[in-house]
Amino acid sequence: MTTSIRVCLRFTPAIAAIIVATPASAIDCVGGYQRVQGNLIATPYCQDQQLAQVAREYGIRASAAKIRNNPNYKKEICRTVWTDIRVQTTCLDAGVPERGGVR
Repeated sequence: MTTSIRVCLRFTPAIAAIIVATPASAIDCVGGYQRVQGNLIATPYCQDQQLAQVAREYGIRASAAKIRNNPNYKKEICRTVWTDIRVQTTCLDAGVPERGGVR
């Protein structure tokens, strides 16, 4: 085996670990929008982060992960804070406020 191949094989697992272990914190959220190549794009991930932040400001102990993984919890949070303009779009997408029953 040549030296260059041995060096490459030695570093391959380290490089793979870095690529696979990209943390969620690498996502740059700005007020419910994700910064992608200098542009702000509305993404569900960042909107859930924003909803959790607003809920905490209202005194609700909410985590973005729980909001993301439980649509009913998201609705529960939205029922309390949906009048805050920062989360109105997020809450409308979640179905809050509810608009009557099925006809």
